[in-house]
Amino acid sequence: MKIAVILGTRPEIIKMAPVIKELERKKADFFILHTGQHYSYELDEVFFEQLTLPRPEYNLDVGSGSHGEATGKMLIGIEKTLKEAKPDAVLVEGDTNSILAGALAAAKLGIRVGHVEAGLRSYDRTMPEEINRVLTDHISDYLFAPTPQAREILRGEGIPGEKIFITGNTIVDAVNQNLELSRSKADILDSLGLKPDGYFLVTLHRQENVDSRARFASILEGLKRVAAEFNMPVFYPVHPRSKKMMAEFGLGPGNIVLAEPVDFLAFLQLESRARLILTDSGGVQEEACILKVPCVTLRDNTERPETVAVGANIIAGSKAENIVRAVREMLKRERDWDNPFGDGRAAERVVATLEGKL
Repeated sequence: MKIAVILGTRPEIIKMAPVIKELERKKADFFILHTGQHYSYELDEVFFEQLTLPRPEYNLDVGSGSHGEATGKMLIGIEKTLKEAKPDAVLVEGDTNSILAGALAAAKLGIRVGHVEAGLRSYDRTMPEEINRVLTDHISDYLFAPTPQAREILRGEGIPGEKIFITGNTIVDAVNQNLELSRSKADILDSLGLKPDGYFLVTLHRQENVDSRARFASILEGLKRVAAEFNMPVFYPVHPRSKKMMAEFGLGPGNIVLAEPVDFLAFLQLESRARLILTDSGGVQEEACILKVPCVTLRDNTERPETVAVGANIIAGSKAENIVRAVREMLKRERDWDNPFGDGRAAERVVATLEGKL
């Protein structure tokens, strides 16, 4: 059995790291194909170093571009690599263009596809990620659903039950494996002048938020009001694309504390010690829930409804007044919710399932 692990962005590297480590532990025959969708040191290479992952055997260096241009380049490069390497199965994770290209190239070549984190839905087709999720699920042979709810979504779309396996979410594995390691490193809070439980942490990068001036401006206004009302730093490590769009739209940060992106271990420290997290990232919603840090989601929907159901998260949208109201509400909640994403053994189940099926 030969497995190709296809990834291309920071979240995929982090969430596939436990699977890669399990493949190593089992001495499996596998290789990593990196599309190069994320290509800066801060968003890519540093994660391979910190998580002690093997270097990708193939790197397509696709870089940035429109959805069609980038996905097309990935399809061409992935198809060529798969024809050369001849894996028995391809593993992909999540909902990026890299994942759709990887799954589609493999399916067209008759190579079996395993989708880690299958069955997530926001039901918002204006999100490119939603299109990628749906298409990848429907061309996959093994659908690794993180929760029973995700499995029911897949069954409701007509996917046969024998293709679906509830594994838990590999982000629990990743957090469990790396939280203590992150705290053994230099304390990033000291270097940034932050105090535990004394700041709000922000991530904001999704296309629907940062490519719209009105929406981006409204969210930033909400963050400024939060900083003023609670007299607490609102700390925002800015994604390069978000930084570019802020400059292009002429939007100033005001009292928001902007910073460069940080590596995964540093970000885990920032997440675990924040008073509250405001984000448009699905992965960060999960991490906040696992770490028992209140979360406010800066979107109109979420493909992680389990976080809302257990009381760890509120969907605030983009209006400034709603963001402030959601922060007030979440700060009142006890941090006693259950983690709905599994026991930290998702990677074991993914690899064991592949071994049993191939």
